[in-house]
Amino acid sequence: MDKKPYKIVVFQEDGSGEYKIAGITVFGEDIEIERVFDINSSDLPDFIDDPENYLSEDLSADLVLNFIKHPDLSEHLVKICKKKNIPVISSGKNLMDSINPPTCCSLQKDSKTGKYGTIFGKPELKITVRDNVITSIEVKRGAPCGATWMVAKKLIGMTKEDALSKIGRETQYICMSDPSDFDPISGKSPLHIAGDVHIEALKEALKKI
Repeated sequence: MDKKPYKIVVFQEDGSGEYKIAGITVFGEDIEIERVFDINSSDLPDFIDDPENYLSEDLSADLVLNFIKHPDLSEHLVKICKKKNIPVISSGKNLMDSINPPTCCSLQKDSKTGKYGTIFGKPELKITVRDNVITSIEVKRGAPCGATWMVAKKLIGMTKEDALSKIGRETQYICMSDPSDFDPISGKSPLHIAGDVHIEALKEALKKI
């Protein structure tokens, strides 16, 4: 009997989720992007009193990824998903009844995120070192944009010390988050968070050697 792929539906605004869609397509084994709904922000008013006219409830998926920027539509999408008992991830948002990690690469493990959450989220690495030099890195879990896998390749052949000093910066070079979008409480942007979670992943992997 064929194993059914884990089906994801993506809602985005002006292509805001394309980078993640590309990463999921490449690294998401047994995961299928079933549908992508792309909303044109130029057609949207500042306030939407009738969000049901913009988002269809004809929706079926194992998981929904919410990259919609307009708050009224984003909130309505979560309501639709709740009604249909579909878990929804809304990175960088603060929405009731949604999973809201600060960034896609800081998603904690959660049974509700299924196969997606097993492969994607807060990075986990397995490293082999010989004579203080990194000889191999296996990405056990990584950023949906693919940054973890891309950065891991660059660390092969580095000393542990050099890798620790460079992984955060190398991640930030690849990350497509807005560096000016600072959180007023933490004082960090998503770009900083992406660098930090990858540094932490490397430190944890090195401890296990």
